[in-house]
Amino acid sequence: MTQRIQHVYFFGDGVHHDLSNPNDVLGCKGANLAEMTRLGLPVPPGFTVSTVACRNYYEGDETLSPELVEEATRCLERLERITDRALGDPERPLLVSVRSGASVSMPGMMDTILNLGLNDDVVAGIAARPGMARFAYDAYRRFLEMYSEVVLGMKAGKLAQLFERVKIRAGAEWDHEVDVESLKHLVDLYKQTIWTKTGTAFPMDPMEQLWGALAGVFKSWNNRRAVEYRQLYSIPQHLGTAVTIQRMVFGNLDDSSATGVALTRDPSSGEKVFYGEYLPNAQGEDVVAGLHTPRPIKSDPTDQWSGPSLEQSMPEVYQQLEDVVNRLEQHFGDLQDIEFTVEQGKLWMLQTRSGKRSAKAAIRIAVEMVEEGLISPQKGLLQIQPQHVAHLVHPTFSPDSKQEARAEGRALARGLPASPGAESGPIVFTPARAVEMAGKGKRPILVRTETIPDDIHGVSRSCGILTTRGGMTSHAAVVARGMGKCCIVGCRDAEILKGKETILRVGGRVFREGDELSLDGGTGEVFSGSIEKISPDLGREYETLLRWIDRFSPIHVLANAHTPHEIRTALAFGAGGVGLCRTEHLFTSPERMRAVQEMILAPNEDARRAVIQRLLPLQIEDYKDIFKAVGSYPITMRLLDPPLNEFLPGEEESLADLAEALGESLSELHARIRRLRETNPLFGHRGCRIGVTFPEMYEMQVEAILRAAKQVETEDGIAATPSIMVPFISTPRELEFVRVSCTTHLERVAREIDFHRYLPFGTMIELPNAIIQAEELAREVDFFNFGTNDLTQAVLGISREDSRQFMPLYIDIGLLPDDPFGHLHPSIRTLITEAVRKGRKGNPDLRIGLCGDHANEPENAEFLVEKAIDYLSCSPYRVPVVRLATARAALEGMKG
Repeated sequence: MTQRIQHVYFFGDGVHHDLSNPNDVLGCKGANLAEMTRLGLPVPPGFTVSTVACRNYYEGDETLSPELVEEATRCLERLERITDRALGDPERPLLVSVRSGASVSMPGMMDTILNLGLNDDVVAGIAARPGMARFAYDAYRRFLEMYSEVVLGMKAGKLAQLFERVKIRAGAEWDHEVDVESLKHLVDLYKQTIWTKTGTAFPMDPMEQLWGALAGVFKSWNNRRAVEYRQLYSIPQHLGTAVTIQRMVFGNLDDSSATGVALTRDPSSGEKVFYGEYLPNAQGEDVVAGLHTPRPIKSDPTDQWSGPSLEQSMPEVYQQLEDVVNRLEQHFGDLQDIEFTVEQGKLWMLQTRSGKRSAKAAIRIAVEMVEEGLISPQKGLLQIQPQHVAHLVHPTFSPDSKQEARAEGRALARGLPASPGAESGPIVFTPARAVEMAGKGKRPILVRTETIPDDIHGVSRSCGILTTRGGMTSHAAVVARGMGKCCIVGCRDAEILKGKETILRVGGRVFREGDELSLDGGTGEVFSGSIEKISPDLGREYETLLRWIDRFSPIHVLANAHTPHEIRTALAFGAGGVGLCRTEHLFTSPERMRAVQEMILAPNEDARRAVIQRLLPLQIEDYKDIFKAVGSYPITMRLLDPPLNEFLPGEEESLADLAEALGESLSELHARIRRLRETNPLFGHRGCRIGVTFPEMYEMQVEAILRAAKQVETEDGIAATPSIMVPFISTPRELEFVRVSCTTHLERVAREIDFHRYLPFGTMIELPNAIIQAEELAREVDFFNFGTNDLTQAVLGISREDSRQFMPLYIDIGLLPDDPFGHLHPSIRTLITEAVRKGRKGNPDLRIGLCGDHANEPENAEFLVEKAIDYLSCSPYRVPVVRLATARAALEGMKG
């Protein structure tokens, strides 16, 4: 008999579940509610519908199965017994929240419904109690707003706009200042609007409400913002969300009630302080939605405008909350983001999760928690995400330029510094305009009253976010911190005015779309115009992080760099050397380009060698500068790779001077250019084929490398350690020809200059035939370096440059799992695995690396660690990211 799978899990009344993988089954929210229940904390009881049920919902034509309904009904009956309340009972009503919660935190991306169970009869019953009428109708209007959007499909904010008009007519700044009669009228107006807009009457049956809400939250897993968020963070689309149904507790009952969000440390700076915000007489969504600027939990003498803190207004609740917060951080060993409600003086814990944090805070928190003995270095590394390090290396404003901007009167206002960093850019007022402007290569700043989850597409394409309302835990703040974007919220001196044209009024000035602002996310300051930026000071915590990485990462991380500046940048970020120096980049100056053109178009070998002798001293000087920058770190010099087609003069260029230099007629020159012009340069006269057809070119390059190494050692005392790499090899015979040509010339030069240093010799693996013959190739070289950009093009038959026309559609409809030029395609992984096996069989001492753009992406690290790749070579600014990703992958592998 097949064992029945459980889909619904109860918590409360002493019941909790010890699952081996609670997050995967219950989602983060459900798992942590069960854990807080186990710890004996004040958690309202409820039950969680599993992620498996969500996946079954989509597999079953988006219907709730009878088995799921049966299990959920039993749990609801249990909840009614232990609370002594009943869903739909006007005398002792049970109201519940229906909240999403995936196994990976996705703040604000899916939907929530509060106050479920209200109908006309229940509201009338609650309102009949002394002093409860206003609460009853306020809770009802909130429920109608949420249900109409999540379940009935009304446009977001449609009903809320009606409420804002009521507030204006009533002269109310806060929601709780709207009187009962206005709320009664509003509720009737809401129900009429729902009927008019949807053709459906709002359901009065609470069980119908419950099943509709459960299905609605399931559906929110695939809403646009949730899908885009998962794509941004490479979260698998198939996971599904759990749904937690929990007894409601109310922060909006009276002045002894409140709701808030607390964090165990400052999520912006990482400082160890009890941190958070609350709103009196409000529900939880009021804080995180950013509709009001909340008050601080802990008293701050420097804060003059937020109102009394929780510590001042409810000291006993504050002390209890502080004790719970400390206990949760100790228990989970991580920054906790906690939602709580105070119902008539009683504290209730509604959620705890690992808090979103800025890049700087992430590293500081991990390092300090290890120093406090709270966690191990291994756990500290796993708490720091690769994107944290990517965000950390972004620039900040130059102090001098910032002071100059102040002196010029360009300092406009100050808001709350929600996410650090510094950005200047043209402003836009809508997500759609942000996407449009970003598509034109600009970096816009999105200015909003507040952001909502549906804005995710615009937020992701903006370089900075400015909101006029909201606090440090608002949607804009949380999402910006997660993305590493500069963000200022709650800028109360700024005002967005909408008319024929939307404008921003701030600092006594008016700004229109396209006008430039500068945001300092570290201080909350807003400036007009642009301000010069500088590289950040990474601090001692970063040095500690690098030591941890060195301890646990099995892979050396080098950089792709071809100029001294790029090399110094990479080394400053912790690169262990240069794994790919593309020497063709040194031919881009007009002088060098002309010489290469003369060499390519020369009529015979003698003429070519004459030109090459002019290039040799230039190349020596280029390589000397490179070797001085890299010092004693290893550097791999890739010989000329691009198709010769790229060096040919353009058809619009004047060729008279070139023909004269070559001693040929203009017609002869044009004819030679036409013969050399290629139809498919990707697979044409490039890479090692240049070394075969023009061996003197590669000979000149290796000679320049050796002479430069000799000179920097003699003149500067630098022991350069270059390696030579031949690109685009297909067959062993081809590799042998180039290697013999180069090494024979090197031996001759070494005798001439008395400099006998061994230069390791390797090749790029970027063609399928090279993988087939990897064992034979390995016997010819000291190292392999996978060039996965060209390998992917060759294997999949997709041009990277031209794939933008169809790639988004292919991914969207599932014809490809991901962009194969970012994520290693399964076929490429199979070929790399085979090449590693064959290569090490042919040469047990073979070093193997990867230098394609795939080395930049943390998502590929686990596979590369598993295959025991010796080194990766990535872009300079990705060095810290990739170093962390490889260490994390190794630690995850140990856990597995």
